[in-house]
Amino acid sequence: MNLLINEPPLQVLPSLAIKVGLNEAIILQQLHFKSLISAHIHDGHKWVFNSYQQWQNEFPFWSEKTIKRAIRKLEDDGYIFSTDEFNKYKIDKTKWYRLNYTKLGYLTMGQHDPSNETKCPDTWGQSDPTQEDKLTPSSRDTLSPPITKDIKSNKNNIVEELDIVHEIIGYLNQTALKNFKATTTATKRLINARLADGYTLEHFKCVIDTKVKQWLHNPEMNKYLRPDTLFNATKFEGYLNETQSVQPVQHNSSGPLDLDFSKGEDL
Repeated sequence: MNLLINEPPLQVLPSLAIKVGLNEAIILQQLHFKSLISAHIHDGHKWVFNSYQQWQNEFPFWSEKTIKRAIRKLEDDGYIFSTDEFNKYKIDKTKWYRLNYTKLGYLTMGQHDPSNETKCPDTWGQSDPTQEDKLTPSSRDTLSPPITKDIKSNKNNIVEELDIVHEIIGYLNQTALKNFKATTTATKRLINARLADGYTLEHFKCVIDTKVKQWLHNPEMNKYLRPDTLFNATKFEGYLNETQSVQPVQHNSSGPLDLDFSKGEDL
């Protein structure tokens, strides 16, 4: 079995692990990522919901008890806030979480505010791919010994592609209450093709927001909230031009639905 990285890795800063503990740091990093793509806003903050069983599915290398222990430590130490008051039914044991970015020093590091809503680009013409979150040449040089420029360039491109595919699919899953995988070959091919056309992360989010608003509660159309429809070459630009101002869809449901719709024809 090949144990080298052949899939998107979990990342955590050693300094954060020293501060809060390794297990706790991994959970904080995952919560931060999920907060960036969350469409669930309450009291002006983005929230992430999960049951302990769902957390265990995300971290299969831990037992549920280990996860509970780490989350409770983060709650007790004030690094995360949690509640169940947003659940639709009282019997629902799903918990909602948000990070205490002030205690973590996030706001003092000049990072983006994760509570900002998705904003669609002002124009729908194709543009250069987003430059956000790309490492500068100087920062890349400090991360690894110089090998060759070609190898470093290819390596960074692969990491960036994996990151944006996961962010897009994560946003789709959160907003449309789906459970698609970002590692599917067909999905990666569709997204990378649209990126090659010049579309950006914000364009993808706007298409998702537009169609979720139209189709989420329509039983006949809900099944088309899937990558092969939304990101299709002949449909993507049309969906993007349907509106120039789409607010992220907010849901009050207690968790993602595990739906198994049969595959239909693309619209």
